[in-house]
Order: sequence, then C-alpha cells, then structure tokens
Amino acid sequence: MENYGDELFKGANHKLFEFSKVLRKTQTDAEAIVWRSLRNRNILGFKFRRQHPLDKYIADFYSHEAKLIIEIDGGIHNQVDNIEYDKNRSYELEELGIKVLRFTNEEVNESLGMVMDVIRGNLQK
Repeated sequence: MENYGDELFKGANHKLFEFSKVLRKTQTDAEAIVWRSLRNRNILGFKFRRQHPLDKYIADFYSHEAKLIIEIDGGIHNQVDNIEYDKNRSYELEELGIKVLRFTNEEVNESLGMVMDVIRGNLQK
C-alpha cells in the first residue's frame, strides 16, 4: 500500500477497518455498478478505494488524490433520522477538506451516464 500515513484514513479506528471488509463483501447492486466504472483508474486516471475508512465513517468510494467521496444511497437514506445523519456526516467530511457526492440507487440504475458525468465534472475541478 502507498505510504500516506494517517492522512489517508483521518484517524479511523481498527473496528472501522474490520467493518469495511464486511461491506466490501456485501456491496449493493448499485455499488457494484459504480465500482466497475471507477476501479482500475477507469475515470480520468483517478484511483478510488471502496468502503474506505475515514475519520469515524466509511465512504462507499474515496479518491485520496481528488479528495472526493462518492456515496450511493439506498431507500433507508430517505428516513428522517438518516437524512439528518447524512447531512452532518457530509458536513464533517467536508470540514476535513473532502467533497462528498451522493447518488441514489435509482440514479445509478437508471442514469449511470449522468452519475459518471457528475463525478467526472468534479474530478476535473
């Protein structure tokens, strides 16, 4: 693994690393679709990691080079408690200098081209 020191994980604890392994093995269909588009530096040469621990969170996809997180949200994220949690989570990660993009499963399944265009646009900034 590249040597980024703690900058790559922003102090994430070991339990998050264990949980991230579980999440990688149980990814959703929408996450699998996005991962196929992001992996192996497929998008503008940027490296992405999936289910990557950062601070006290796990990002669905993270590019350390671009300081960009991509989240794929299922229906559970529409519940009131989760909307507020996601908003706070995004705020805290953005305070660390990391941009957070959120897409729904439906957007991935029905408009993958649009999703990739938005990601590409953010990577080109």
